[in-house]
Formats: sequence, structure tokens, C-alpha cells
Amino acid sequence: MFSNNLIASVSVGLIILVVAIIAFLKFTKPGGSKQSTNASKLAGKLRDERVKSDIILNGIDDGVILLDEGQTIQLFNPAAAKITGWTIEEALGINWAAVIKLVNDKGQDYESTLNPFHLVYEQGHAIHDNNANLQSKSGKVISLSLTVSPLLDNSQQISGAIAVLRDVTKERKEEAQRAEFISTASHEMRTPVAAIEGYLALALNDRVSSIDSRARGYLDKAHESTQHLGKLFQDLLTSAKAEDGRLTSHPVVVEVGEFLQGLTNDLKFAAEKKGMIVEFTVGNGLTVDARAGDNKVVKPLYYSVADPDRMREVITNLFDNAVKYSEKGRITIGLTGDDKVVQFFIKDTGHGIPAEDIPHLFQKFYRVDNSNTRTIGGTGLGLFISRKIVELYGGRIWVESEVGKGSTFYINLPRISTQKAEELKKNEAAETQLKPITTLTQT
Repeated sequence: MFSNNLIASVSVGLIILVVAIIAFLKFTKPGGSKQSTNASKLAGKLRDERVKSDIILNGIDDGVILLDEGQTIQLFNPAAAKITGWTIEEALGINWAAVIKLVNDKGQDYESTLNPFHLVYEQGHAIHDNNANLQSKSGKVISLSLTVSPLLDNSQQISGAIAVLRDVTKERKEEAQRAEFISTASHEMRTPVAAIEGYLALALNDRVSSIDSRARGYLDKAHESTQHLGKLFQDLLTSAKAEDGRLTSHPVVVEVGEFLQGLTNDLKFAAEKKGMIVEFTVGNGLTVDARAGDNKVVKPLYYSVADPDRMREVITNLFDNAVKYSEKGRITIGLTGDDKVVQFFIKDTGHGIPAEDIPHLFQKFYRVDNSNTRTIGGTGLGLFISRKIVELYGGRIWVESEVGKGSTFYINLPRISTQKAEELKKNEAAETQLKPITTLTQT
């Protein structure tokens, strides 16, 4: 990720330079000595600011590219030239698309709907991509961490954009090696842990063995610790697969309202044990009985394409966190959306999350460190895995929270129309019917 100080320094330097140029042009007019003196001073300041900007842009390792309103490259620092393989002279004055060739892990060109350089002009806010790959002028593929931010004029219209790109090939390779080690180690250690858990379960079975109450207490604790260790290994394995694209997924058409309503019914008991209220709402706060539904209520159908098992894993993790970090109150699972997006959320009335922790919350192994969390176990992988799963289906997950008032985790998934959903369901049914035939033919 890029340093906010770096981006701020570059942006401020450019803005100061532009302001200085405008001031210079405004005050450099024929006239008296006072005007000449002012012009001389401003020219000196202009040179100083230009020198400062050049020092910053030429000295940093991150590539900096400035685009104008027409998406033409107006600034291209030496680091950008080194990363892309294009010289400064070649890049200046041409459209960015001729220079910046972004590809995915399979070597396929980025679609415009995913390309930060396209999106920044459409959406008008900063776009971050830490998983991009750049195909250089020579054809070499370079791993990139990329941020593209819009430049807005006085009327808040986009007048250009500034891109900051960093070569993270070495870091990504090292991360892949770490992930491979974690994956292998977790897979190998799950087997003996499962065996230990099995033997402990047998020892605790009255039909198999006889033990006194004191020994049973020790074995119960050992069994709980073994289950926790098994969950840790499973989370490590899942996170490694999520990072390198090996996470299994079988997306199908899902009616999110029915899916969430049933899931709420399954999950509510853990919260009710703590005396908490669990509710399921649709649309503008309409509460629906999660156990039986409400046939009198006409609810909109929110279709999306996702793996129900994976999404169940995400929602269960968020719900369990809400229960763990709330002493009392209410947990709400809600559903809403528009023509393009299905949005659902898990809201609690718990401790809340400090503002400084929120930007890091979905990073691997990150845990909020305070008196409320130290007594609660966890791997720091649940939210990271949840983010990776949601992103599999073109979705987005984020949190809004206030300390002492609770947190709300939101998930957006692309919505498909009812007609499109019916078409996809027919295709899914046809594929299911063909599978046995294919198997017989191969036999």
C-alpha cells in the first residue's frame, strides 16, 4: 500500500506549482517597478517550487503519472519510466492506455469495468488495486500496487488524475512462498490434530471408557483446545487458498432474501443464549419473522450469483463476531438494494471499533488490540477470508462503527434481474441433468 504522506506530498507539490504559474501569469504585466519586483519574486518562488517538485518526483521509487482531462499523460517521472519500460519522452503527450497495460493473473487484459484508470474518471474518487499486473513495453509482467486519484476543479468536475504505482514483484513472490508454506504446514498438521481430537472424544465417551470427574474436566479442556487448534489450521489453509486463487467455489443463482432469512433462523440461538434479540429486516426496516416468514408481506426478490456455502461462511463469521463482541442488545441482519446491487448487513450494539483500526480490519492476522478483545480468542483471519470470498463474486465488504455504540458490516453483491435469474437457473438445471449422462459415456 502507498504512503498517504507520499501521495499528499506529490499532490501538494503539483498544486503549489500550478498556483504559482497562475500567479506568475496574473502579475507579470507591463508596468512600474513594483510590478516588476513582484514578478521577479514570484518567478523565484516558481523556480523554487519547480525544483522541490522535481526533487520529490525524481527521487522517489514509486511511479507517478499525471493525466489531464482528456486522459493524456502530462507528467511521467523516472520511476514510472523504469517500471513501464517507456521513456519519459515517449510517454508524454499520449493516452495512458498506450503505456499502461494492466493484466490479471492469467495474463488477460483488464476490462474497463475493473481498470482503475477508467474507473477514476467515471466514479470521481480514488481507486486502489493491490493485485494488478503491468505488462511493460518489452512484454515483461510486473506485479503492481496501484492508486489512481482524481483531480477536481472548483466546480468539483474531474480535470485530470494522478496515478501512483509501485513495483511489488519481489514482495508478492515472497508472500506466495509464505502462503505455500502455511498451506503445506496447515494441511500436514490437520491430520494428527484430527487424530488427537478423535481419541479425546473416545476418552470422553461413557460407552467406551470410564474416567473420574476430575480427569473428565482435564480432557474437556484438552478437547476444546484441540478443536480451537483445528480451526486455526483450517483458517490458515483457507486464507492461503484465498490468496493464490485455489479457493473452491461453485456459484449459483441465489435469492438472497430467502437465503438470509433461513440463515438468520439457524444462527439466532447463539445470540439468544446471551439474552440478545435477533431480527431479520427487509427494505426500509421491515421486520420479518426469521423462523416462519410472513406470507402477508410482499418482499422484493434480490437475486445474485454466489456460492451459498461460501456466503454462509462469511455471514456466520460476521454474526459470530457480533455475538462475541456484544454483551447485550440486538443483532440485526438486514437486506436492501437497488437495480444493480444487493446489499445486506449485520448490525450489532456491541463495543464498536476504534476509527484507527477500521482501515486495517480486513488485513490478514489483524486484530483490534484493546481490553475488550484480549480476552476473546481468534486467529485474525476471519475478516480477511470473508473479504476474499466476497470479492470472488465481484462484491465489496466494509464496516461502519462507533466505539460504545456498535458496528455494522455491509456486503454488496451484483444484482441480477428476475428474468436473468430464471435463465441461469434453467442452464444450471440442464447442466445438472447432463452430468450423469457424461459420466456414463466416459465409463
